[in-house]
Amino acid sequence: MTKILAVGDIHGDTGLVKKLAKRATKEKVDLVILAGDLTMGEMSTKNLIGPFLKEKKEVIIIPGNHESVATTEFLAEMYGPGTTNLHGYSIKKGDLGIFGAGTVDWGIKGHKSKQLFNLLEKGNKKLKDSKRKIMVTHMHPKGGQAEFTGFPGSEAVTKAIKKFSPDIAITAHIHEAGGIEEKIGKTKVINVARKPAIFEI
Repeated sequence: MTKILAVGDIHGDTGLVKKLAKRATKEKVDLVILAGDLTMGEMSTKNLIGPFLKEKKEVIIIPGNHESVATTEFLAEMYGPGTTNLHGYSIKKGDLGIFGAGTVDWGIKGHKSKQLFNLLEKGNKKLKDSKRKIMVTHMHPKGGQAEFTGFPGSEAVTKAIKKFSPDIAITAHIHEAGGIEEKIGKTKVINVARKPAIFEI
């Protein structure tokens, strides 16, 4: 079993990061997932990952709509070993596979939605032997409960959930939806936003 702490929409809040890093140690978490919007408009990139690494926690990140893919890759490279930019990629931890893609497509059909789906498909392809899978996106799924806010979800995310059937899908983006859990097909969808979720898989 792997114990995971997942959260999103940190928006440069280093105080929150320090609290979560301590909690990750207290709860004996194996892996931390940061589901996009690490920064506030790319203006705050310091001490967002360091506190987790100081607590010897492995960290996975994806971009949200507040930072570019390049900024996310820069953060992963800056913090070095122990930090992975999952955008369009995947990692394996034993028989657990984790794949994901960040940024947003605003629920619009067309190029951005296709691009997001293709990135998720690319990551999933390398996990054929994984018995358990987690998909990580910043966007929430179209037709999901997070749409109560009036912000449409992503068709690409919903399509990926239905096609790849991950055991768990982590989403963020809609702050008011933090803590909402629902089922889409066989997949448990957890919208973390700024409300961290700790679970084992």
